[in-house]
Amino acid sequence: MKYLYILQQALVWLMLVYWIYNIIIAFCALIRLKDKPLKVDKKHKFMMIIPAHNEEKVIKNLIESLNLLDYPKDLYDIFVIEDNCTDNTGKIAKSMGCKVYTRNDPKRKTKGYALNWFLNKVLEEKLDYDAFSVIDADNVVDKNFLNAMNRKLCQGETVIQGYKDIKNPTDSWISSGYALFYWTQHRFYHLARYKVGLSPLMNGTGFVVKFDLIKDTGWNTKTLTEDVEFSLMNIANGNKLGWATDAIVYDEQPTSFKESWKQRTRWTKGHMQIFKYYTKDLAKGVAKNRTMASFDGLVYIMCVPVIVISLLLIIVNFIMWALQKMTFWKMLISVISMLFAGYMAYMLSGVVVLLMDRRPIKRMWKGILLYPFFMASWAILNFICLFRKDVKWEKIEHVKDVSIEEITENNSKTKKKTKKT
Repeated sequence: MKYLYILQQALVWLMLVYWIYNIIIAFCALIRLKDKPLKVDKKHKFMMIIPAHNEEKVIKNLIESLNLLDYPKDLYDIFVIEDNCTDNTGKIAKSMGCKVYTRNDPKRKTKGYALNWFLNKVLEEKLDYDAFSVIDADNVVDKNFLNAMNRKLCQGETVIQGYKDIKNPTDSWISSGYALFYWTQHRFYHLARYKVGLSPLMNGTGFVVKFDLIKDTGWNTKTLTEDVEFSLMNIANGNKLGWATDAIVYDEQPTSFKESWKQRTRWTKGHMQIFKYYTKDLAKGVAKNRTMASFDGLVYIMCVPVIVISLLLIIVNFIMWALQKMTFWKMLISVISMLFAGYMAYMLSGVVVLLMDRRPIKRMWKGILLYPFFMASWAILNFICLFRKDVKWEKIEHVKDVSIEEITENNSKTKKKTKKT
């Protein structure tokens, strides 16, 4: 029994150290960010890439928003990857002046495969662009996006993640859960790390990569989460990512639990694939680079073992109770206390980020109350994925037909109401 107790305490301390480290970094979001000096002063030429699989309902709004960008029109072009499409996505894109590349490979449908195919193709064609940006077909883009990204490139950044906002934060408690998760992550993970010289991560859409970075290697990802994979590949090689709060894209999130479950299953399995393939590279990166950024990347990937440790801790506590080293009531009180503390922590974190971002709490009340359940379902999903061998890519339907003008107008009205209150 002595050894069981020692095991329990060891697991508790491992969890404690992991979370204390992340909490300390999160508080760095409060540090004032100093703008970096420009290393060059130029207008870069961008390739705007839209990977699209059957997105005829939403792609028009995205292309219109890109055409409205406050950036010289001769310095960016829009490319659409018509990826295994059976609808009018390609026709719409062509009619709006986009350059369309058609790909048909039914066995390989993920965005990672589409980007591998397209970017390696354009590298062979030796097209004249300084950088490329990847935007999901269901997004719309703020008019200042390329100006903000161009400034980061001029400051010497080679990979920059923009601010992924939400198109539909109040459509359901699920989309509200996504919104609170992303807003919290943007401020307390990405921005906090960027402020102290660590590295944020890519967020799937709204990022920019300098072409020089992939000219020799191409874009070669192999997991279900190509964004995080590419981020960690760069971190392992000593290349930190940049972060641009004012380069905004608005992303559509699922509104049903079923669609959300499918999407998050893919993400979770992708993270487990990354742990399998890149832990060794990140550990080598820590030894080679000897920087906190490399160490922090390794800590991020440790979220997978943390899931296992959490499961082991639950099992050990149950065994101790079963062997009467912990009374039933003591265990029950302990479990209820932990659940209540977790519920309040997530709910309050949602309120805090809304206040800090000056977003209206009233419209998000349902999302705030149910946010702990949204995150708890993610924890359950993590446990399930530990025992799933394979996860097939499944399309998430995008139907939110809203223009950048509507979003901008709505945000403007919301900000005025927030200031008055």
